[in-house]
Amino acid sequence: MQEFTPTFQAKVAATTRKLLAYCQENNWAGYDPYDALNSRLFKALPFLDSRFTRLALTQVLKRSPLNVRRVAMIPKTQNPKALALFLSSLLRLPDGIAENRDEVIGSMIERLAAVRSPEAGYSCWGYSFPWQGRSILVPAGAPNLVCTTFVAESLLDAYEQRQDLNCLQMAVGAAEYILNKLYWTDGSAAGFSYPIPGLRGETYNANLLAAALFGRIYQHTREEKFLKPAWIVARQTVTRQQADGSWWYGTASSQRWIDNFHTGYNLAALQSIGRSLETSEFEGNVRRGFEFYRAHFFRKDAAPRYFHDRSYPVDIHCVAQSILTLLQFRDLDPGNVPLACAVFEWSMQYMWDEGGFFYYRVLRVGTIRTSYMRWSQAWMLEALSTLLLTSNAELNSQQPDGHKTLAHV
Repeated sequence: MQEFTPTFQAKVAATTRKLLAYCQENNWAGYDPYDALNSRLFKALPFLDSRFTRLALTQVLKRSPLNVRRVAMIPKTQNPKALALFLSSLLRLPDGIAENRDEVIGSMIERLAAVRSPEAGYSCWGYSFPWQGRSILVPAGAPNLVCTTFVAESLLDAYEQRQDLNCLQMAVGAAEYILNKLYWTDGSAAGFSYPIPGLRGETYNANLLAAALFGRIYQHTREEKFLKPAWIVARQTVTRQQADGSWWYGTASSQRWIDNFHTGYNLAALQSIGRSLETSEFEGNVRRGFEFYRAHFFRKDAAPRYFHDRSYPVDIHCVAQSILTLLQFRDLDPGNVPLACAVFEWSMQYMWDEGGFFYYRVLRVGTIRTSYMRWSQAWMLEALSTLLLTSNAELNSQQPDGHKTLAHV
């Protein structure tokens, strides 16, 4: 399998530049797998606006091999979660990859401040489209836990690199929203409501993402109010881990599946919690979870699986998360770096378009070549920036002092 080499690094750098240019040329805006309800048809033809048609149109557009969003009058939008991923990626990219990097980072922070959900009274964020769940309709812009945590984490990244107090204040405001509006307890159980306030089911990745954010906020503020919920929810969620190291998506009977990227979220969040709270309590859970991840989410040709027990679809979000997870836990298995490199090479062969973007999905028969800004491009930029950062560190460690190299050389 491929290891880090200057030639490999140059290929990653060239791909990153091209992907970044594509995203900038589109003003960080694009389509989304779940944006069907942004269609102006619902306003023009009110009789279509029912739960059944909302669910049906979402699934049809998501699964269609052809992108018919222009026909359906669905506009491209900037999604706060995508902006957060772009911000974290830009902060990580080495000099020479992104032109006017500091200026772009500053404008990204300003944009995130501008697209906060105004009605909540906190710093919180929601998706740029309404979406229909099995039983609820979530309005466009309505704040939710997952979107808010990703934005807050990116703002903490910016604060740690730039010492911008505005970023810290927004991140703390996000944590206060989650604590005051989404945290719940019921006897011995506790969790965070998702996707809307008031729901008391357990969605494991959402619980761990919020607990991880609370841990980082506590690190910077030493506000005790964030500490206890982080401990309670993290400890409860690891008890939901199955004997083989996996987690279902959630507790409800309709959430009994195991997928690649939510498992990756769980592992990354537990690692973050351990660092923030300075504890080794969850290391065993992380190790068992990663062993399951490594054993079940990769085909022999390095293509990442979406579900642990199926070879298709191969989804670009899972490609990105696989690279991120393998690199984040590279100390747990010596084969992680070569496998992460192989995942990148597979994606370049089967999911890269020379127009500068990645396709959505490879199916057993055919490929969905639609470009999605949040789901595909933002996540792959995050993965590529991490791959560059890791390869820089690895290659530089092999050089004599005074002979350091960077990806742009």
